[in-house]
Amino acid sequence: MRAPVRPMQAQHASPLWARVQGMGLRTVAVMGMTKNTGKTVCLNHLLEQAQAAGVAVGLSSIGRDGEERDQVFSIPKPPVRVTNGCLVATARDTLLRAKVRTRLLGGTGIDSPMGEIVLVKALDGGAMEVAGASRSHDQQRVIALLRQCGAELVLLDGALGRSHHASPAIADGVVLATGAAIGGGVQDVLRKTRDRLAILGVAQADAALAAQVAPAFDCGGVGVWGRDGAPLLLEPIATLNAAPRLLALQGADVATVAVSGAVAQRLWQALGTLLADHPGLTLVVADGTKLFIDALDLAAFARQGGRVRALRAIRLAGITLNPFSPFGGSFDAHDFLAQAQDALAEHVVCDVLLHP
Repeated sequence: MRAPVRPMQAQHASPLWARVQGMGLRTVAVMGMTKNTGKTVCLNHLLEQAQAAGVAVGLSSIGRDGEERDQVFSIPKPPVRVTNGCLVATARDTLLRAKVRTRLLGGTGIDSPMGEIVLVKALDGGAMEVAGASRSHDQQRVIALLRQCGAELVLLDGALGRSHHASPAIADGVVLATGAAIGGGVQDVLRKTRDRLAILGVAQADAALAAQVAPAFDCGGVGVWGRDGAPLLLEPIATLNAAPRLLALQGADVATVAVSGAVAQRLWQALGTLLADHPGLTLVVADGTKLFIDALDLAAFARQGGRVRALRAIRLAGITLNPFSPFGGSFDAHDFLAQAQDALAEHVVCDVLLHP
């Protein structure tokens, strides 16, 4: 973990916090491009900023965070530092290691390997391990309970390789943490970050298209429509089993496909085959977190005349940077920030350990 270059002054709103407030976000997911990209540091920054602004905050995690050492690489990790009055949804066993006093508010009925997820209120500020619900519907319940307890803003900490907490179905805003730990030089990191943004930033379907494909999402399956708008397929089938069903429609006049679940390589290849026979094919997914493909795949689909739209677009609140890598190859913080702000000029880009 790196030392602050200049500590953030809590009384001054940072650009990232100003963006979160300006967007009117109620639930913000902080997700990392990979481990050690500064996700926890960003989370702590938002907790401090919320306290300075007098905003009541709820906190939970998808997975586990705040432990002293990384569970994969066994390297020291910055702790989650909750603020006085913060509402936390965490597994009961984590309270045994908390460095803060807490008051139990109630249970959730949601079990985890570390005990029931419970709601507590921090009675002072300090380090705390947070382990929350891992399933989407459980996360939604946790968020609702935190709000019932008075949280005006709920912060969700992400987990390696799992991005469903960033779905608009759970969070109405996302902060993406990126940094030197990704590997390569500054330009390599920025290219990989742009690629992730291309996937997460799939444009939202217009109202007419959203209305047309809604039945597929309502039934939790797959839908296909012809150019005349008539349904050719509408079934609650798992997306893992959808590729053969789509390929069976090659001879039909396919115009639109809607997939409620994840789109991985097998299904993506079937969609590419359909596109070759049906120029202008439109694919609608729930949101960008459902696309388990590369940005190059997405670009190739567009070059071939296809469109990809999201039923609900992901709202990006900002991008945070960590110039330090525990594996070597760290960057100069100021240079990294300047290059990133130039390359990602359409977004709020900041290093929360540099002055705002």
